[in-house]
Amino acid sequence: MTLSIRSATPADLPLIAQLIRDLAEYEKLAHEVRFDDAVLGEKLFGARPYAEVVIGELDGAAQGFALFFHNFSTFEGKPGIYLEDLFVRPAARGSGLGKALLSHLAALALERDCARLEWSVLDWNEPAIGFYRKLGARLLDEWTGMRVDGAALARLGAATIDSIA
Repeated sequence: MTLSIRSATPADLPLIAQLIRDLAEYEKLAHEVRFDDAVLGEKLFGARPYAEVVIGELDGAAQGFALFFHNFSTFEGKPGIYLEDLFVRPAARGSGLGKALLSHLAALALERDCARLEWSVLDWNEPAIGFYRKLGARLLDEWTGMRVDGAALARLGAATIDSIA
């Protein structure tokens, strides 16, 4: 079995969109998928890409992906890589593809002088948590994720200094 990792191209957009939907289904979050394929393509491959994607293949067939972007650590004074999505199709699990995708991102982080590689994992996803721990990842128990979206984002974004004070 030949395992390979490659950077995604605009021609991969239908594949990426399907892998995102497959991931959402696995995470029981399919109802949350709202992206428009064309907008996703523009955000990934347009004039100002916001994220990067690598495709994992087994014997030339795409079986997984990792979508990531740079963040920044003020404490380290260096960038980091944030892994937004990692997914390997069920039939390819156990092949080493997930580890290869993470190893590829770790190598990119080192090449780009990043301080760290980090991501979030659903607390119920024990298989993933165990897999990540075996690779040397640690849970950040002292941190709680926060999010502002939808109507709350619109309200916060519309607030002016005068209306906040």
